[in-house]
Amino acid sequence: MQGGSSGVGYGLKYQARCLSDVKADTDHTSFIAGTLSLREENEVHLIRLSSGGTELICEGLFSHPNEIWDLASCPFDQRIFSTVFSTGESYGAAIWQIPELYGQLNSPQLERIASLDEHVGKINCILWWPSGRHDKLISIDEENIVVWGLDCSKRSAQVQSKESAGLLHSLSGGAWDPHDVNAVATTCESMIQFWDLRTMNKTNSIERGHVRNIDYNAKKEHILVTAEDESGIHIWDLRTLKAPVQELPGHTHWTWAVSCNPEYDGMILSAGTDSTVNLWLASSFSSSNELTSESPAESTMQKMDPLLNSYSDYEDSVYGLAWSSREPWIFASLSYDGRVVVESVKPFLSKK
Repeated sequence: MQGGSSGVGYGLKYQARCLSDVKADTDHTSFIAGTLSLREENEVHLIRLSSGGTELICEGLFSHPNEIWDLASCPFDQRIFSTVFSTGESYGAAIWQIPELYGQLNSPQLERIASLDEHVGKINCILWWPSGRHDKLISIDEENIVVWGLDCSKRSAQVQSKESAGLLHSLSGGAWDPHDVNAVATTCESMIQFWDLRTMNKTNSIERGHVRNIDYNAKKEHILVTAEDESGIHIWDLRTLKAPVQELPGHTHWTWAVSCNPEYDGMILSAGTDSTVNLWLASSFSSSNELTSESPAESTMQKMDPLLNSYSDYEDSVYGLAWSSREPWIFASLSYDGRVVVESVKPFLSKK
């Protein structure tokens, strides 16, 4: 099934790439987005979906000094988030706190809790502890994985451990395994690397070129999904890395982002530079300790078209994707021209 967007829209003032679900907001379906303007003062928008689901409301608009290249909301405090930013000549990373608004829409300044660019290289992304309250987070720069201890009360972050991926590999991003808090996957130019945070050693790897984005399946252990420039979407069982267990065609141009639904197993979003968001239903895979042979139901499922819907009502490349953890049938997308769209996938849940 394919069609345009019937979702709820919201416009940012400038171009943008970064969007995150505010997981810690249990009262509202909220998202946070950051802009990417080279010459103007950049902005962070805190956006809430109205109770009727018909309007996106700006809950807060905050100035941010630099271009935002990565943004992630803290999983245990809705007022805290991280950004990776560029000054045009150098990169930095920081943890921010949204001040108390007291009913005011615009706040004069975000409160910087800590900077994360000391003793590290050019940071590409920040990963928060997968769920719950914990003081650890990870920065991934071109050469290193760094585990930080965050102390919000003292407004500081300290390096707890650090490991280099080596000069042969330029790390670009990663994902923290929600089923094993000691496991992290990273992407680089030619492979996906898997790390054990207890030893800070690499445990395994997949030789893949041009992987743009990865995400773990939160509902099923051992399943990782990758978005690759021209070869689409691949689903891997991490117990057998010789070949992906399923391949999805992806996009007509580069497949840039991928996101697994936090509640509905097999439901995957992807976004690309073809100005499209695709909704997929992947095959169901066994989560037992041993791989099982394909069942007749799974065989039938693989013959079905895995593309549930294609949202094509965008005028620019789509880089940002975020499922709502509060209402997992809702997702937000962000195109480069600064347009946020919130959609519901409820009509497709009966297909699961």
